[in-house]
Amino acid sequence: MSTASSTDLLVGSHVSFSKKGLLNAAQEAHSYGATAFMIYTGAPQNTVRKPMAEQFVEEGWAYMREAGLRYFLVHAPYIVNLATPKEEGFSFTVRFLQEEIVRTHEARTDLIVVHPGAAVGQTEDEALKRIAAGLREVLRAPHPVRVALETMSGQGSEVGRTFEQLRFLLDEVGDPRLVICLDTCHVFAAGYDILHDLDGVLETFDRVLGLERLACVHVNDSKFPFGSRRDRHAVLGTGYLGFAVPYRVVHHPALAGRPFILETPWVGTKGKERPMYEAEIALLAGWARRRFQEEFVHDVEALRAFFAEQGIGSLRAFVLEGWEAVRAKKAKLEPFDDLYGRVREAGMFPSLDEEHVRHRIVGALAVDELGEEILAG
Repeated sequence: MSTASSTDLLVGSHVSFSKKGLLNAAQEAHSYGATAFMIYTGAPQNTVRKPMAEQFVEEGWAYMREAGLRYFLVHAPYIVNLATPKEEGFSFTVRFLQEEIVRTHEARTDLIVVHPGAAVGQTEDEALKRIAAGLREVLRAPHPVRVALETMSGQGSEVGRTFEQLRFLLDEVGDPRLVICLDTCHVFAAGYDILHDLDGVLETFDRVLGLERLACVHVNDSKFPFGSRRDRHAVLGTGYLGFAVPYRVVHHPALAGRPFILETPWVGTKGKERPMYEAEIALLAGWARRRFQEEFVHDVEALRAFFAEQGIGSLRAFVLEGWEAVRAKKAKLEPFDDLYGRVREAGMFPSLDEEHVRHRIVGALAVDELGEEILAG
């Protein structure tokens, strides 16, 4: 399989708006080494929003140009549901998403990701028709902003878990601004086996939806196994997908040119959680050595030797066996936490904080699957 040049990759993470809006978001993304990022225009758990005129848009774009950040997109909050059977809630959601499109346009970008919705007591067919009607209203907003429907896991009464359901929405709405966001955790949980047949899944996507309608990719590992219909993201390499699958996704020639956005969870001691974005981005893009210098490479090698001494011949096998033990309630710690605990108990890297020790464990997980060449850049 051919790969894209790391300099061509639009790879980054979800970041947050804070006091200075887009400026702070761009600064946070740059701190992780990102070339792209995704924002919410306010808290993802509510619909309270400030005017974009107060969100430091010009300052944010100036910083992006200086820092080499090339693109960002918007994600609508999780709580909006276009499938709701309640008229008041439906009208509010349509109006809110129209306003989000305006905010996206005012932020000077062209893509917003939306979860299709949940049936909530309706049949899936009824929910899909409701969503289609809502999207037709939403897309009356006179802006060139594209709306990307996210592939869903099918958790609870979520719709949009199959490519055919999303095709129905594309056809019913009939607007070229309606596009798709592929989420690696979600499609795996929904029953698309990207672990063993990524090419086949992408061929199915192309046949049903058309790869030309794919606008962006969310890159996540999964805490639950194939077909579970559970939406629980994991740090890359620490779940059922592992590190190799996200790496192949990011470098797949059929997906070239799209932004790849990490939504992996923050991890660590309670109250001190941190994202693994910096390590994940550097390893995915092939610039880990440049980003972290030789010390990182040596520490990853030391970790691999340490884990081998612990009887862990394959970190990948350890992670999978660890999740099965967690599922069976034979283990209290998730595999990533187990590995971190072993490292700390052994007194390794006493001068490093938890975030940077975990970065190195992610590096060891990546090397375990993909070989030492992943650290070459």
